[in-house]
Amino acid sequence: MRRGVIVPRATITGMPVSMTSDQLAERTARARAAAVGAGRDLGLDVGAATVLHDVFSVVVHLAPSPVVVRVPTVLPPHADAWEQAEQQRVELDVVAWLAEQGVPVIPPSPLVAREPVRRDGFSMTFWEFVDVDHGAEPDYVRRCGLIAELHAALRDYPGELPFLSAADPRMVTDALAGLDGCPELITAVDLDRARREWDVLEPVVRSRAEFEAVFPDVELQAIHGDAPAVNVVSTPGGELFSDFELATLGPVEWDLASFGPDGEAVYDAAARRLGLRGLDERVLRFVNAVGMVRAVSCLALAPRLPMLVDAVRPAVEHWRSTPFAGGLDELPTGSPRG
Repeated sequence: MRRGVIVPRATITGMPVSMTSDQLAERTARARAAAVGAGRDLGLDVGAATVLHDVFSVVVHLAPSPVVVRVPTVLPPHADAWEQAEQQRVELDVVAWLAEQGVPVIPPSPLVAREPVRRDGFSMTFWEFVDVDHGAEPDYVRRCGLIAELHAALRDYPGELPFLSAADPRMVTDALAGLDGCPELITAVDLDRARREWDVLEPVVRSRAEFEAVFPDVELQAIHGDAPAVNVVSTPGGELFSDFELATLGPVEWDLASFGPDGEAVYDAAARRLGLRGLDERVLRFVNAVGMVRAVSCLALAPRLPMLVDAVRPAVEHWRSTPFAGGLDELPTGSPRG
């Protein structure tokens, strides 16, 4: 989970007091002002700009222009300006390519250059405005079938992508170290388990060679990287994939993490129709285990985004009932870890 103004390193190592509602509102206002200023500089009519969404990013419709700006505001401490811009360029390139192939995505705005724009400490991207059908009820299980269609298209993506950058292992490592002495965020028992699980999982997350040694028959390809069944926008004209901020090279299972057996079955049925491989059960256990530790680690960002405490709680409660490291605490490439 990345996303904004670069968060000071003390956000994790020092664990400041949570931001107040006034401070959060001021951050939103600064992000909106930066988006409006950047849009105006690019020659857009921004007279009725409106904030559409505000969690990890502030999303601004530069009305009356048909342009939406995504302004990340919560990032892990290590994400410097260069790293953020590079990641945003990857996203713009992947989505532009998918749009050219006729894949249903929200494309980059054709009214501005396809580049991230930096202003007032924020790095932002510009997207085509679409009408959202707010009455549509999301069916995440059904959408797992759409993920197979997306993967079929992404198999041919010609650009180079980093291996499992969506996992952001440095963020997880730093966050778990920084959660010491934060009982209001996580118990000592839970933190100890998360760290021991991460000792098992981290080498496989960080290294493509290690991953391929553990899962030798699992093909890697371009994937969405951030729960694509959730990042679907319903419009009067159909459903569109969005938010490819974490696009990466990885196993297709990564995009199915946490959707459960029903979603996995729907994906497998669609994959068979499209001539794709089915999901690998061991890889699913691996990506689900990584996802659970990442959820725990996100608590380190709670001072910058207080809603995370309640948002992560159900995942942590579920994680306590799951096998240690997804049952992968003994890896075939070496001695047991953990």
